[in-house]
Amino acid sequence: MGNWVVNHWFSVLFLVAWLGLNVFLFVHAFLSFEKATKYYYTRQILGSALAWARASARCLNFNSMLILLPVCRNLLSFLRGTCSFYRSTLRKQLDHNLAFHKLVGYMICLHTAIHIIAHLFNLERYSRSRQATDGSLASILSNLPHQENYSWLNPIQSPNTTVVYVIFTSIAGLTGVIITVALVLMVTSAMEFIRRSYFEVFWYTHHIFIIYFIGLGIHGLGGIVWGQTEESMFENHPHKCAEFFDKWDDPASYCKPPQFEGLPAESWKWILAPGILYIFERILRFYRSQQVVITKVVMHPSKVLELQMHKHGFSMEVGQYIFVNCPSISSLERHPFTLTSAPEEDFFSIHIRAVGDWTENLIRTFEQQYSPVPRIQVDGPFGTVSEDVFQYEVAVLVGAGIGVTPFASILKSIWYKFQHTDHNLKTQKAGHAALNFDKANDILTGLKQKTFFGRPMWDNEFSTIATTHPKLVVGVFLCGPQTLAKSLSKCCHQYSSLDPRKVQFYFNKENF
Repeated sequence: MGNWVVNHWFSVLFLVAWLGLNVFLFVHAFLSFEKATKYYYTRQILGSALAWARASARCLNFNSMLILLPVCRNLLSFLRGTCSFYRSTLRKQLDHNLAFHKLVGYMICLHTAIHIIAHLFNLERYSRSRQATDGSLASILSNLPHQENYSWLNPIQSPNTTVVYVIFTSIAGLTGVIITVALVLMVTSAMEFIRRSYFEVFWYTHHIFIIYFIGLGIHGLGGIVWGQTEESMFENHPHKCAEFFDKWDDPASYCKPPQFEGLPAESWKWILAPGILYIFERILRFYRSQQVVITKVVMHPSKVLELQMHKHGFSMEVGQYIFVNCPSISSLERHPFTLTSAPEEDFFSIHIRAVGDWTENLIRTFEQQYSPVPRIQVDGPFGTVSEDVFQYEVAVLVGAGIGVTPFASILKSIWYKFQHTDHNLKTQKAGHAALNFDKANDILTGLKQKTFFGRPMWDNEFSTIATTHPKLVVGVFLCGPQTLAKSLSKCCHQYSSLDPRKVQFYFNKENF
């Protein structure tokens, strides 16, 4: 547990701060609308549902402000470079960007549900108070005339108007429906099964976020919640005049009928800055994703395509990845692929396995011998946890399936560094296989067919490493499925010493 805290203290601190801000904003907004004199008359109709709706809206705006930041990959790469002078423990927290993106999405869903339920109660109470004929304060307020001087409070203008009609004919109601539908589609299409099996569905559906943000920006312009004007409170202060509501129309009364105004729109203020930042991010990525020169195409067994490319000004580090777009297949889809070349080489390469419609179409296009080589665009590279591999004296690289590709770049780079006697290289345990990766025959059997090993016994492996290197920091890097990640993460915690002067295992997982 102590080692877990050491490795994840920044993540824990950040999450606590984020949750704390959500709680603070919710409670502050709730109490503000529950106590404010400006909304005294509004509360006579809506009750506490008003505070629930406004508090959830405040948190919804806050999290909508944050949701785009974790997917601004150029920003993350900049921060990773800025943090290069700090401990890798701090830098690696940036690689939890997608996990935080999901958490913020879940929080948006939670507050959206609260907001919708609260406003359904509000509309129902608006409808009942409009139909009431008992002469109560709520019915008097609901029957104030609808004029251009903002004297009205109840958005339901007629006893015959239904809640459904108000929802689909008002700006707030219609945009609320659109936002909710967009959110449901984005969340459901982002489920693990759909994202893995039908990536195109996830890709296109997730871009409905544009509709979500446009709808959110104008949602508050036609709000259904109104408050008393400041000028009106001089003529009709609720604490003095509420009990004399039956005399408001009496010319001799010092209490005049209250005047009301809509709440100013706030959502656009929250999302404007991150929206501009994201637009700049997309423009930069579009500018960088210019046409590259494909220098070599290799078809490997098991439907794996290797592309070797060259691009002017392209600079990479080990373990980084790029986004690839092929306009002849889809002008919008961009898929991430880990670079398999080493920084020391004069080209950069990727390996693509057929795992979906887009990759199958791409491989089929390159397999056509008599057709011109398709044009592709490349955006990146972007940083990952694997960039820190050379910060460890001992590194354990675990790749499953096509997940071995990040480590091809690392092993190649290690070989080049040893060839050129790089004195800045901390890593000492490179392994015999890494030093002989370019041999035509297998280093163990001498055969052309390379040896493939089964799944290791992780407890034995970690125990051996801990015994062999009792006072070193070991970096464990994985590119593979979540089940394997859980096993390796557990072993890292189990075999790390509570004494910081002894062996420590740091777990790093690739995330795209």
